[in-house]
Amino acid sequence: MEQIKTDILVIGAGSGGLSVAAGASQMGADVVLLEGHKMGGDCLNFGCVPSKALIASGKAAYGQSHAAAYGVADVMPQIDYAAAKDHVHDVIAQIAPVDSQERFEGFGVRVIREYGQFLSPSQVQAGDHVITARRVVIATGSSPLVPPIPGLDGVPYDTNETIFDLRDKPDHLLIIGGGPIGMEMAQAHIRLGCKVTVIEGMKALGKDDPEAAAVVLDALRNEGVEIAEDALAAQIRGQAGAIEVAAQDGRIFKGSHLLMAVGRKANTDSLALDKAGIETTRTGIQVDAALRTSNKKVYAIGDVAGGLQFTHVAGYQAGIIIRSALFGLPSKAKTAHIPWATYTDPELSQVGLTEAQAKERHGETVEVVRFDYNHNDRAIAERKTAGFIKVMVVKGRPVGVTIVGYQAGELINLWSLALANNLKMSQVAAMVSPYPTIGEVNKRAAGAYFTPRLFENQTVKRVVRFVQRWIP
Repeated sequence: MEQIKTDILVIGAGSGGLSVAAGASQMGADVVLLEGHKMGGDCLNFGCVPSKALIASGKAAYGQSHAAAYGVADVMPQIDYAAAKDHVHDVIAQIAPVDSQERFEGFGVRVIREYGQFLSPSQVQAGDHVITARRVVIATGSSPLVPPIPGLDGVPYDTNETIFDLRDKPDHLLIIGGGPIGMEMAQAHIRLGCKVTVIEGMKALGKDDPEAAAVVLDALRNEGVEIAEDALAAQIRGQAGAIEVAAQDGRIFKGSHLLMAVGRKANTDSLALDKAGIETTRTGIQVDAALRTSNKKVYAIGDVAGGLQFTHVAGYQAGIIIRSALFGLPSKAKTAHIPWATYTDPELSQVGLTEAQAKERHGETVEVVRFDYNHNDRAIAERKTAGFIKVMVVKGRPVGVTIVGYQAGELINLWSLALANNLKMSQVAAMVSPYPTIGEVNKRAAGAYFTPRLFENQTVKRVVRFVQRWIP
């Protein structure tokens, strides 16, 4: 066994782990990075990157068959499903060098391509190496959750870890799970010529604002996606090309392929956390506000720590670790300014509190202002008028924003900035947007907050009339 001593040991080369390793090494720390699977983790290889690439293929096909409104003849797209997957893997290949072993070794990181397992509170074994570290960062991410539905083990199925390698186009894709992953894959596949049925045990997009979710679900249904809600899968049977999902209420859904998209589980099983004195919860490793585990020399970030499971959250948390582990400065992770987006068409994004959450927390002090896309000139020109923005405001400051519509994932950036810096609505309203842009939606929403205060205020009107009588 090779004995290695280091300042920082990072377990997992996904988004969070790579950010910690790169930052710590370039700032002068000794860093060892363990990765037993693919560099770049889930996001690059099985998640964010391939899914958005496949969505882009679907968007291109949809554009060909829905161009008449722009004065361009509709045509039936000639879809090559295998070629679309080639596009997906080409995108991964273009991004992969950024996350490669060679690049991180260039930063001075020692990369060991083995899984890690704790031997003690401060020692981890990885293959033929035993690493003793002053600080350990667990960034092992998450994997698809596959529930024990009777019969599932007897039929072929895909998860996000296998669907992007599928070369033959499904005739009829059954998707169990109506969350963001399920809905994104549903729309991509129906646009690529598949029949699609989404089977959701509760409500589709149930964690989002229901009014905003309804806009997305209506759009998907209009494109032909069957969305079955309150359909808890009770049994699965069949074989490749002929699969049936039976719901508890007796409904039967038939298709050729099955995609499981019911959620994620933290990757902790192989870490031997008990030997390090690290406690877990139902959703992952238990951490405090500083992202420390019950072993104060060990941190956990990203999906493995439970909480919001997004790539950008792991990257944000990496910055918290750098500040704490490298400089010994107090640093706590916050979530109020963390945005997320579902990349359907239309997109759905959220930061801070939803309307229901804001009213529950702040009661009658909450004001909800909104602006609809159909009043935005650029949206009209692009024929992308479905959607709206809602801003929840307390004492002149936004506490939450919901956006559903064209480029909602881009628009939410501004509001994350506002919440992160405790900005006032007046500061957002002072922004000048170029005309015509979709970004004006944000400014108009801020303006909607001041409209009744300025244009429906009798005091303001009296002051204006008084001033007009006296100025030359």
